[in-house]
Amino acid sequence: MISTRGRYAIRVMLDLAENDNGTYIPLKDISARQEISKKYLEIIAKELVSGGLLTGASGKGGGYRLVRKADDYTIGEILDLMEGSLSSVACLADKKYKCPRKKICQTLSMWQEYDELVHDFFYKKKLSDLLKKD
Repeated sequence: MISTRGRYAIRVMLDLAENDNGTYIPLKDISARQEISKKYLEIIAKELVSGGLLTGASGKGGGYRLVRKADDYTIGEILDLMEGSLSSVACLADKKYKCPRKKICQTLSMWQEYDELVHDFFYKKKLSDLLKKD
């Protein structure tokens, strides 16, 4: 399941893309438009900056903005940063996990195929694909 952190990170990125005018956008404005706690968004924005997806500036005229154009982001990279693994089962989520049934598991190939579908879906979907088309 994708957490609120992952879903809200996508909403923050979309908000910044939709309201991009070349300046930094204050988090309080994003918070008001998205109806998400500013305190929670501070945590999410910090992680997006640390992950290189956003840039931030403090003080007068400060806020956040995208590092790249909306068309250059995939939803997959946003979710990977915020969620870590989107793997469906423990044996695929953690490469160090040693499953004693791996060699005889009849369901492993199904989980691998499912994970590939999810990965491909989110990595083919661009942030710009979700922007409102007026």
